[in-house]
Amino acid sequence: MWPFATLAQAQAWQRAYRSGGHQPWHLDPEQTALSFTRGYLGFEEIGRVSSRTVSGRHARIGVARTGSGGGAAAVLHLVRYGTGPDAPWEVVGSDDTTFSLTTPAYGSLVRSPMVTGGRITGVDENIRVQVRQPSSAAPLGTSPCCTAAGGTDQPWRVPVSFTGARDPVLTVVAVTGGHIADVERFTVTAVRTR
Repeated sequence: MWPFATLAQAQAWQRAYRSGGHQPWHLDPEQTALSFTRGYLGFEEIGRVSSRTVSGRHARIGVARTGSGGGAAAVLHLVRYGTGPDAPWEVVGSDDTTFSLTTPAYGSLVRSPMVTGGRITGVDENIRVQVRQPSSAAPLGTSPCCTAAGGTDQPWRVPVSFTGARDPVLTVVAVTGGHIADVERFTVTAVRTR
């Protein structure tokens, strides 16, 4: 999903790193998770690692709002992309508990407009959805704000249209917030355009 759109891009970074130490943050799952959250998704208020579990080629990094209070906004799943001890970390999705994004299914082929959905536990939640691609700074599409949801393990559903998809893999991100911060929880999945 991010930061590399293809294995060839990850291998090109490895060569640049080996020859000159280019962008060493790709070797740190925590820095990769925060770069994904703040840089790619644009969630500037999410600037703290709240948990870290690394097991072999997999990492699960909890990211949270900057400051001392509050739990994880999301737990991001990362994997080492490529081979060798300097294979970079790649965000591949999120591990969800009380806010999930299950439609469209991970890795499925999508077209616009797209229906998104999952399950949520919470009170007075306001869900909005964005579609993003690594080669674009701005979202390709954003759902109208906001779809009300709440309860215990309740289904939610939000349609979203998008245009300008050039990358083979897109990121779909669902966000809820508004009680104490604009982004309180989020969930991500990867989908294909071809």
